[in-house]
Amino acid sequence: MQIGEPGARAQSRSEAAPAALVALLVFVVLAVVSWLRDWSLIGLPWWIWLVIALPALLLAIDLSMTYRGRGLVRSRNAALVLLGLLVLGNFVALALLVAGLVTASTSELTGGELLLTGFAIWAADVIVFGLWFWELEGGGPAARLLTPKRTTPEFQFPQDDNPQFAPEGWRPQVWDYVYVSLTNAIAFSPTDTMPLSLRAKAMMGLESGLSAVTVLLVAARAVNILGS
Repeated sequence: MQIGEPGARAQSRSEAAPAALVALLVFVVLAVVSWLRDWSLIGLPWWIWLVIALPALLLAIDLSMTYRGRGLVRSRNAALVLLGLLVLGNFVALALLVAGLVTASTSELTGGELLLTGFAIWAADVIVFGLWFWELEGGGPAARLLTPKRTTPEFQFPQDDNPQFAPEGWRPQVWDYVYVSLTNAIAFSPTDTMPLSLRAKAMMGLESGLSAVTVLLVAARAVNILGS
């Protein structure tokens, strides 16, 4: 073994820092625009989006610090807790938006607020579940780096079926999982990468449900508002 476990953890986790920063950025942008436009969803202040984004901030800091070989989160369980809080935050954000759809009048909830809020929640959903897929499969990114041969994968990538088209020693990176999350959030179903384990199917099903509520309900209401 050419690389030790601490080094493998730092090397493998640092690749996800940009993705975590994107998840943080979408809620920061939503908070700033809500502050500038004086948007108040169901009477809540603009900074509620910053509270929801707090786990993304902690995760982004941790993943960014691993570029130097050290991070704030010292165990994989702690990283999973942060990702769980991110999923919970997305649930809360979607619940706030649905509550706003149900209780607010057309004049109180503008099309712009609906579209930006819905897009922020949907984009964060894509990033968060991509990170979930990346963190959970095969014992996590560090374990996959130490044992690169994919013997019992939870996701079947096209490279698994056609290894002749993949570079030697290929293993999925964080953006491969984010792409799986993106296509699942758009199509509400798997596309080129199939979930093999029950856990992978459950996660993809949960993401599809969140995405469907966000896209279908929010888009339909926003179109009605913009067309009125």
